[in-house]
Amino acid sequence: MIDKTQLGIGKANRNLNTAASPVKTISSQQLSFKAVLDEQLKNESNQLQMSKHAKDRIAQRGIDVDQDLMSSLNYAADIARSKGARDIVMIGKDAAFVVNIPNSVIVTAVSSDELKDNIFTNIDSAVLI
Repeated sequence: MIDKTQLGIGKANRNLNTAASPVKTISSQQLSFKAVLDEQLKNESNQLQMSKHAKDRIAQRGIDVDQDLMSSLNYAADIARSKGARDIVMIGKDAAFVVNIPNSVIVTAVSSDELKDNIFTNIDSAVLI
């Protein structure tokens, strides 16, 4: 017959290590999940979005908005934001964009053909892109 004490059945195993293991601490060089998440949310919230009106104007006026142009617009918006701008016009070679900086929204777009007869009002800054 098998002795249950040899198998460790029926008695607590005396060989268990009951000492608590040390808690891992995050060094100053490691980022916490919250810090990484907050940074991502901050970056995403600063990315420009297009209003419905701007999307309609871009489509109507045949303005080509590619990834390079959006990168330029986002970069210009970041600079304007750092300078305290609120409502700006970004003027490029093919189009101009009116942007509300606090809300990170492209409000409208004007093609280069229409720029010469257009007046932009309620703008506190202009950026050439």
